[in-house]
Amino acid sequence: MRKRISLLVGLMTLASFIQLAAAPKKSADVGSLKVGSLAPGFTLTDTNGKEHSLSDYKGKTVVLEWLSHDCPFVKKHYESNNMQTLQKKYTADGVVWLSVNSSAPGKEGFYKSEEANKLTTEKGAAPTAVLVDSNGKVGRIYGAKTTPHMFVIDKAGNLAYMGAIDSIKSADKEDIAKAENYVSKALDSLKGGKPVTLTATSPYGCSVKY
Repeated sequence: MRKRISLLVGLMTLASFIQLAAAPKKSADVGSLKVGSLAPGFTLTDTNGKEHSLSDYKGKTVVLEWLSHDCPFVKKHYESNNMQTLQKKYTADGVVWLSVNSSAPGKEGFYKSEEANKLTTEKGAAPTAVLVDSNGKVGRIYGAKTTPHMFVIDKAGNLAYMGAIDSIKSADKEDIAKAENYVSKALDSLKGGKPVTLTATSPYGCSVKY
């Protein structure tokens, strides 16, 4: 009996090893992006059914904002109207602002398009579009780890900034006024034709629910 159990355990271990060995490596999927490098191209459909390709916005500054309205760190910036203010200010300057939802179906933060549009309206959000990345492909290419996780792409299509939205890693709305907003700083530098001095920081927030 003991021999049979040992044999069974051995076979299960071997099967697990074979399964792991056969699994595709994910290193190519996870973001190994470098500031100054060309931002990876993508095509995603928005919550209104319209396709958006990064190449559509060649010659424009683009912001990618990873989004989950269920996350307290996202709520911090939306309930305070901070994110909406940034969206309105910079899209008025010609910046393309794309909110990206990489939550998988059934996971926290995933919404069907109708519900997502309702949330956008209720919160007074003003991105150029809310993009659906429910298979997580684009999120993984960019290495999006948290909501929010911010990326700024310059007019030449190069990554100019990636990381946190600001300098205070909390979910407290009161901290916004005291924080240095890294995204604003990067966008203002690009608008003024100056180099972005702080190009990468560690993002903070809820994990992206791939």
